[in-house]
Amino acid sequence: MNRLPDFIIIGAMKCATSTLHDQLARQPGLFMSEPKEPCFFSDDEVYARGLDWYKSLFAHLPVDALCGESSTHYTKLPTYSHTAERMRRHVPSARLVYVMRHPVARLASQYIHEWSERTVPSSIDAAVARCPRLIDYSRYRMQLQPFLETFGAENVLPVFFERLINEPQGELDRICAFIRYPREARWHQDGDRRNISEQRLRNSALRDAIVWNPGVTWLRRRFIPQGWRDHVKRLWQMKRRPQLSAELLTRVEQRFDEDLAVLGEWLGVELTCENFQDVVTAKPLEFAGCASGSRV
Repeated sequence: MNRLPDFIIIGAMKCATSTLHDQLARQPGLFMSEPKEPCFFSDDEVYARGLDWYKSLFAHLPVDALCGESSTHYTKLPTYSHTAERMRRHVPSARLVYVMRHPVARLASQYIHEWSERTVPSSIDAAVARCPRLIDYSRYRMQLQPFLETFGAENVLPVFFERLINEPQGELDRICAFIRYPREARWHQDGDRRNISEQRLRNSALRDAIVWNPGVTWLRRRFIPQGWRDHVKRLWQMKRRPQLSAELLTRVEQRFDEDLAVLGEWLGVELTCENFQDVVTAKPLEFAGCASGSRV
């Protein structure tokens, strides 16, 4: 069966897309891809597998099922530069959901994620200086622009992490209406917040070789209390949420404010780092219709 997704969550990284993916997958008659992030349209090596491979992710679904996928790589410019054009070629009718978060908070969460994988320096200031992607992936106007130009503002739904956390049922209803889910949706309060940065363990080959040894695993679970296991686990977790130095924070916020000014124009609000929380939680925001033609 030649099924393709009806909608796609296109990002952003560290903005509760895993939680949203899980909540949508729990709705009757709504199916989300496994794996969660196929990254088909972004990653060259995945795209090379061909469209039939991508279709196979949805081939088992009922004919009347609504289906989608979530890949945060889709909004990681300039790392993945061909995503929008590939999506236009293969899924021109897909509806797109983009989840955003205060850009500094999102940057910090990505830093923790990459710190745990040992792909960035141990200082957040040094990481920002050496890894432009930490800033680029929070430049929401830049990330959205090719999708607005390609799919039109009416087919891209802006969602904000802060409002999703504060008003989960209302935001789920809004998302489901946008993707044309025909039933009443329900937010499951027992759902775990997945992929929380602060709980990530820093990579350690030696630790993993010991911990996941079958004999050691049995002994650990049988004889070591959970409290002690949690205490040891924290040795590989970041102790405090990282903070940018005051000087760097000022420069970063100025950079983000330039991006947010255009995003706010598209949404019909004034938007800055300083007022971000208040503005995005006050009410649902939609693109003002002329977004794709406004200062892009």
